[in-house]
Amino acid sequence: MAKRILGMILAGGQGTRLAPLTSRRSKPAVPFGSKFRIIDFALNNFINSGIYSIYVLTQFKAQSLTEHIQRGWRFGSFLADYFITLVPAQMYRFEELGPVWYRGTADAIYQNLHLVENHGAENVAIFSGDHIYKMNVAHMLEMHESQRADITIASYPTPIAEAYRFGIMQVDARGRVTEFQEKPQENPKPMPDRPDMVLASMGNYIFRRQVLQDLLEIDAKDSSSQHDFGKNILPKALKDGYTIQTYDFTRNPIPGRDTPNTYWRDVGTLQAYHEASMDLVSVNPEFDLYNPEWPLRTANEYSPPAKFVHESGDRVGRAPNSLVAGGCIISGGVVRESILFRWVRVNSYSEVLRSVLLDGVEVGRHAQIKNAIIDKDVKVPANTRIGHDLAQDKARGFTLTDNGIVVVPKGYKFT
Repeated sequence: MAKRILGMILAGGQGTRLAPLTSRRSKPAVPFGSKFRIIDFALNNFINSGIYSIYVLTQFKAQSLTEHIQRGWRFGSFLADYFITLVPAQMYRFEELGPVWYRGTADAIYQNLHLVENHGAENVAIFSGDHIYKMNVAHMLEMHESQRADITIASYPTPIAEAYRFGIMQVDARGRVTEFQEKPQENPKPMPDRPDMVLASMGNYIFRRQVLQDLLEIDAKDSSSQHDFGKNILPKALKDGYTIQTYDFTRNPIPGRDTPNTYWRDVGTLQAYHEASMDLVSVNPEFDLYNPEWPLRTANEYSPPAKFVHESGDRVGRAPNSLVAGGCIISGGVVRESILFRWVRVNSYSEVLRSVLLDGVEVGRHAQIKNAIIDKDVKVPANTRIGHDLAQDKARGFTLTDNGIVVVPKGYKFT
């Protein structure tokens, strides 16, 4: 497999729409699901698919992401073709391009083409590092090779109202791309048999190595290009007659799963992040964290088990319909439909409802929190109410979404 395919994860996203969660970290480093980071899902997809040669390309606010991967994602040094290597933006093309950082998704790969050339794999998988999903990439590779495609694009049927967010494709009976529209703001072309849907690119690609190199070399010399895969590389490849195949994500087989694989989320807004988090605590979540045949790894945290204490009258520590990570203590408070990351403490007579509390948050006695996302290391004083009086929350400087989710920034100090 090491000679068949090299994995490259684009993990430099700023995630501006997720602020303040991204005020000190990049989007792929944002915590999700009580113990994971968003980047973990792309890494697990590669590892579970047998792809062990992986470069992770970083750029914006990369320290948190760097520490996470260095702490938790390492192979033994004696396995030459098994590596997960962080690649920060280093201006490798300084002599050619001057003092520029990555100018687009394609340029990020172009500035690191020496890694692709040195590895010498037949194919290169270029995947985004900021989506939540499971994908057996080996199955996509098999189709890519059997169809003798130059490029294969993972695709997903999407409501036509969302077409402006994606690259939209038209395909023939064999699944070959015949047209490509990048984020059409008007008149997107629907799927022929589903007029309310479009066939969207997931931004996950497999390229034949030589095709990738040729296209990137040409694009780098084009001063009018935005150096983006969707805007420039794929339309150029289609125009030049390269064979571009679509891969139907809904047919992707995940071991341990009998139903179609249809979960793919871009948690790019605070509302989307909260909704995806609340799905995890539902009785039958769309996204399954508990499939032993598709394990979800992350950096190890040597924390003690979660603890629930007090059982006297109204002072009962409990957390129905919730995810509670290691190191948490629910000390006489109630947590409902919420996600608690590591080392969270909820004190007596307090209530946490439909909220996400990141590492190290402490909730004081009699506090009431609902519909909130509280970033790391916030100490909520006793009797504080969050999510109950939005005007007061706004006056405190908290971020509010249109649907009333309150976001408290990392390390916020109450006065």
